[in-house]
Amino acid sequence: MAKPLATRIRNFLALGSFRFMRYYYNYFYGTDIGVGTRISRKARIDKTNPKGVHIGEYTAITFDSVILTHDYVNNRHRDVYIGSNCFIGCGAVIMPGVTIGDHCIIAPNSLVTRDIPSNSVVVGNPAFVAEKGIETGRYGSRANLQTEPAKAS
Repeated sequence: MAKPLATRIRNFLALGSFRFMRYYYNYFYGTDIGVGTRISRKARIDKTNPKGVHIGEYTAITFDSVILTHDYVNNRHRDVYIGSNCFIGCGAVIMPGVTIGDHCIIAPNSLVTRDIPSNSVVVGNPAFVAEKGIETGRYGSRANLQTEPAKAS
């Protein structure tokens, strides 16, 4: 069944908006945001040191997420690296100097203060690795993975 026309128009406009946001951040602020990355308009990316933001391809950053690259208390600027195929949940805070590996899921309202290894699910405040060895598809989705069918025994 084909999607309704209004849905197709909305999806087309949303994709254009995501592309524009990526272009805007990369061109005007000097960030390094990969192709296909989706950043909510309500996400907050640090404008104090925007060149310190490095995000891989096909990563989703949801509303009210915060990516910080500066620390006023210690007067430091640190780069933040977020891998490809990650999902950053709403309200998550990524602190300066953190590196998040590929295929990671950051749960909503998590405070990430340390480096996160690839293929991990992270939860809590402060964030800790709750699950290791996961695989994600684009935008950190676990649902769209191609899985091998179970063999009959």
